[in-house]
Amino acid sequence: MTTEIPKHLAERLVTEGDKTQKFFESLTPDEWQLKVYPDGTQWCIQQILAHFVASEVAFNHLISNILAGGEGAPEDFDIDVFNEREVLLYKNIPNSDLLELFNSYRKMNVTLIGKMSLEDLKRAGRHPFLGIAPLVDIIKLIYRHNQIHQRDIRRLVADDCP
Repeated sequence: MTTEIPKHLAERLVTEGDKTQKFFESLTPDEWQLKVYPDGTQWCIQQILAHFVASEVAFNHLISNILAGGEGAPEDFDIDVFNEREVLLYKNIPNSDLLELFNSYRKMNVTLIGKMSLEDLKRAGRHPFLGIAPLVDIIKLIYRHNQIHQRDIRRLVADDCP
């Protein structure tokens, strides 16, 4: 399937990364502080972007680990604790700088995935949400994850408009 070759996956990450960039650039200053989720983390839109940045870094480490023969995330890895801790690291970074970081880390992942082979895509490892999964599924989750959060933000912004 053409959607499951490294070149296509890398191109999809570029396309989706560009969409993410444009999406966040379209937000008004007031919208950046809207709370996206009413319970749990109660992240605002700015924190969602910080989550995207942290996720790009984490995906790079996870994929690199699996490519090197590792098992992926530890069995006892708590994704919620990780996400909360990582988002706090980006708390005081301006939105424009967060977008630059996102783009930089996305390019790092595009380069990593673009160099992979078809055999590499079959390697499996533990992802905290997917469980044991082949790299092809883990890679697809990179852009699907962002699409889900952006959908939630779009709904919130649409509901917030008079």
